[in-house]
Amino acid sequence: MKYEFKVKVFPGDTDTYGVVWHGAYIKWLEAGRIELLEQMGIKFSKMDEMGILMPVTELNIRYKHFAKPYDELSTETSVEEFGKTHLRFYQEIKNANTGELVLFARVVGVTTSREGKLFREIPEYLRKRLVQVSAEKVS
Repeated sequence: MKYEFKVKVFPGDTDTYGVVWHGAYIKWLEAGRIELLEQMGIKFSKMDEMGILMPVTELNIRYKHFAKPYDELSTETSVEEFGKTHLRFYQEIKNANTGELVLFARVVGVTTSREGKLFREIPEYLRKRLVQVSAEKVS
């Protein structure tokens, strides 16, 4: 399953060189991960009520091209892998008008308690839905 959304670059997203500041991409990548999971039926508000957090433990971004103010970008997110204790996402941001790849990223998240204790397994609430969506993808 993939989630895609578009974002318009505004001057406040740029740095002194007039291109998108590297940190702006990170917030768009996070939005893509959260929205993908929500689309899969995994609600962050419910996880919060259950005391489940999903911090990022790895963020690997390969910047390929810069974006400028008023560019329209397309962000695409998918779950590349889910293991016993982690989720790995694959994400791309492209220029929506030219199709040029701006960046791609691999992001790993784990599940922890509010106190920061790593769960030995992804909680059932998430695992059950991830398994179901994976089975639907194979069918």
